[in-house]
Amino acid sequence: MTHASPHVLEPKIEHWFAQGAAAIGENDAIYTFELLREALELGRLRSAEPDATAPTGWRVNPWVKRGILLGFRLGALTQMDGEHPLGQAALSFVDKATYPVRRFIPDDGIRIVPGGSSVRAGAHLAKGTVMMPPAYVNVGAFVDEGTMIDSHALVGSCAQIGKRVHLSAAAQIGGVLEPVNASPVIIEDDALVGGNTGVYEGTIVRSRAVLAAGVILTRGTPVYDLPNNTVLKATADAPLIIPSGAVVVAGSRAITHGPGKDLGLSVYTPIIVKYRDEKTELSTTLEDLLR
Repeated sequence: MTHASPHVLEPKIEHWFAQGAAAIGENDAIYTFELLREALELGRLRSAEPDATAPTGWRVNPWVKRGILLGFRLGALTQMDGEHPLGQAALSFVDKATYPVRRFIPDDGIRIVPGGSSVRAGAHLAKGTVMMPPAYVNVGAFVDEGTMIDSHALVGSCAQIGKRVHLSAAAQIGGVLEPVNASPVIIEDDALVGGNTGVYEGTIVRSRAVLAAGVILTRGTPVYDLPNNTVLKATADAPLIIPSGAVVVAGSRAITHGPGKDLGLSVYTPIIVKYRDEKTELSTTLEDLLR
């Protein structure tokens, strides 16, 4: 397939997306979408990308999301069979024909351990990625070099995962396709995301941050930064942003008025207890052994 530059693809994607149902069955619409899907898989195109001039350091590409949605519109439900890497019975599933499961070969440098993991077409996995079973990477996601996706972890649609990130067991990285101008969840380089964590609604986790097991981050979640004596919140114009090197744990804060106070209740609160230091670095050296 011929590679197409974003300058060529963008107007064609916008044209066919604007056609609505009229695009279904049009060969040029399908071909345009396939070019987009290939560019996403190769990492040449991203739904969001680093941009030093943007307030958050990231720029969303809404037209790419429209292209992904176009693929759902163009595809009909079909039964697909996935070959088992050990030659056992093939997996059978039903999905849009435009989004089959991705195939990998040893030369890709991606390690996918047997046991039920899958990567949807239109997702990018860079060399050195490791997937432990079962795990799932959805369309539009970008996973950079040397990242570990552990058992039961989810990388949602359009999520951006940096280099040498560890997504621990059952970590849930939320996805976003609509609204198309919304920022996806972004986990920057060298972050450690603990087990049973959830990062949703466009939250940005800066490089080298550590999210301890059980931390939940959403757009409406205030984060208490104890070392800096401040509270981090999303605004109308910016998502929740966890600073570089922050170590976040799951905590609670007391309800100070009303029936909740009378009953002695507390609510969940993520807390930054410190910033990454030598002891934290030592606790993450297991990464090298796992790889």
